Amino acid sequence: MQYPRTLSIRLTPTLLRRRWLVFALLSMTLILSGCERTELERSDGILVNWDDYRGRWVLVNYWAEWCKPCLEEIPELNHLDKAPDITVLGVNFDGIEGQALEELGHRMGIEFTMLGRDPAPEFGWKMPMALPATFVVGPNGKLVETLFGPQTEDDIRTLIGNR
Repeated sequence: MQYPRTLSIRLTPTLLRRRWLVFALLSMTLILSGCERTELERSDGILVNWDDYRGRWVLVNYWAEWCKPCLEEIPELNHLDKAPDITVLGVNFDGIEGQALEELGHRMGIEFTMLGRDPAPEFGWKMPMALPATFVVGPNGKLVETLFGPQTEDDIRTLIGNR
């Protein structure tokens, strides 16, 4: 028995629609797989969606208990966090987590949201080498600038007012 050298398939309108549907479904699956939600974990273990901060300036501030300039800027960051257009998210440089982080933040007078895990790997940011460090993220969700040293409300307002 001899087999044909080429396989001839007649593409009927039904078969063409099915192929188009399969192609469309595969394409949508690939597109949507790139639209994963980025979730951040707060110090109390609650997950928050990064997209919830769209439309606001976000200051991701790295601090440590032993860092005197970090202590100096806490009242300024607390005040900035109360503004309707700014959110401050704190990250403990020493990796303290859970209840210990909650207690430390309370002792230090931190009123802004503290994150339980460093978000830098999610965004492709490098861990800061000096403290305090503040990553300024624009309302569109893109990193605008990285600041080192203690920040004041005037410093931040000047920076974001000029953008």
